[in-house]
Amino acid sequence: MLLGDIVKKSAHLHGEREAVWFKGKSISYDELDKKTDALALGLIECGIKKGERVALLYENSIDYAIAFFAITKAGGVIVALSAELSSENLCELINHCEASALIIQNRYINKIIDIYDKCETLKFILCGDQPDFTFDNLPIYTLKQFCDDHHPASEPIVRAIDIDLAAIVYTSGSTGKPKGVMLSHLNLISNTRSIVEYLNLTKDDRIMAVLPFSYVYGTTLLLTHLYCGGTVLIDNGFSYPNKVLENMQTLKATGFAGVPSTYMILLSKSILADMKFHHLRYITQAGGSLPADLQKQVSRKFSPAKFFVMYGATELSPRLTYIPPEKLEKKWGSIGIAIPNCEAYISDKDGNAMMPFTEGEIVGRGSNVMIGYWKDPQATAEVIRGGVYFTGDRGYMDEDGFLYVSGRKDDMLKVGGKKVSAREIEDAVASLSCVQEAAVIGVNHPILGQAAKAFVVLKPAFIHIEDDIKMMLDKKLPRYKLPSQICIVSNLPKNSSGKIMRKELEKM
Repeated sequence: MLLGDIVKKSAHLHGEREAVWFKGKSISYDELDKKTDALALGLIECGIKKGERVALLYENSIDYAIAFFAITKAGGVIVALSAELSSENLCELINHCEASALIIQNRYINKIIDIYDKCETLKFILCGDQPDFTFDNLPIYTLKQFCDDHHPASEPIVRAIDIDLAAIVYTSGSTGKPKGVMLSHLNLISNTRSIVEYLNLTKDDRIMAVLPFSYVYGTTLLLTHLYCGGTVLIDNGFSYPNKVLENMQTLKATGFAGVPSTYMILLSKSILADMKFHHLRYITQAGGSLPADLQKQVSRKFSPAKFFVMYGATELSPRLTYIPPEKLEKKWGSIGIAIPNCEAYISDKDGNAMMPFTEGEIVGRGSNVMIGYWKDPQATAEVIRGGVYFTGDRGYMDEDGFLYVSGRKDDMLKVGGKKVSAREIEDAVASLSCVQEAAVIGVNHPILGQAAKAFVVLKPAFIHIEDDIKMMLDKKLPRYKLPSQICIVSNLPKNSSGKIMRKELEKM
């Protein structure tokens, strides 16, 4: 099965059902299939050949869904780019993946006005509507030309198999330079099927999508719900969380997905406590660690909806583990067990499984493991060995086979000759009643060599209390693990997927 077959299959089974809703408008599966066919044929007519990369710079919308599936139906490789990237970064990534075309929303055209002529491999640009700006020596087409004014008499036919490259997803770069993760149709479809199975998704499910589709967690929302004939409800206004919650009620959302910062905002800056969601069946959390105390709060606030805590990586398409909701109360802080059709375990450096409660590296094995990093065989060889993906996260397994993350290989600090996990300190700080969220990095220390520095966002009712935080931490951590500095900040720097940008903290 290929990505384009998701729309084709669901159109056959659920033709008139609502596929995607956005800003009061919706598109049926039949219409989505026809429009993606039309755009795919248009891309082929414009010169897109099998395996060529097509960059996609668009906000979550019905048009995004059309463009996403049209690219793959044309045999192209999807390269979804974050709208938060600077013009310079966009140019770097477009050149790095050697994109043949750029599909761009008109609101983002200003981002490429100064760099389009530096994107050496672009053959044409496709906009939502006809732009005011013209691009020298570069043809411009519009979605309307192909999707509304063009009525193809046939379907696009591009010979492909499921191990062919389907997408290049650039990692967030929160701890370093972004890498282009190559995912095949098989990678994404197998992971989609696994997620559908453990979430028990059906055609009656309606997911409220606030995460950007350019982020791989967001991509899974689109793929899984269209795969099973459900509905994707798009709301790009999470800066107004109360409105999103009201839309969830009005639109009868059965599912919601968020990263840690999503739930921290809902817990501290919304009317969540006063709301009931009678249609909500489940919520999911991935994209980083949510401390156990906050997991408990989220579970209570959304009850009786089932709460799925999940773990993965872009390189794993992206899901690797989950906690069955009925096990959550006994496994707070765990990342769970392997999803269907995957293996996840604790490994030594050679890939050998380790005994329970022995710390090692979390690894994953399955058809969801990426092909590799685009144009970077050395980095690929460092993380994929013997068909096993080494996540870079350290952890252990308990006696029931549930996995726990203890930190990243690269987050270890050496304080006075002792190894200290920045993750452990973060969890301790985040567990304090006055703290909304926290991040910890290592800084140079004249005596200890290295020490921990904590950046802390306080809950609204609290004032600057650095000394009080140190006193409270003294009861939770050994003295040598205590942060030498605590910096109260109004917010933590994050990328579009909600991950803390530690390089920015280091600059601060």
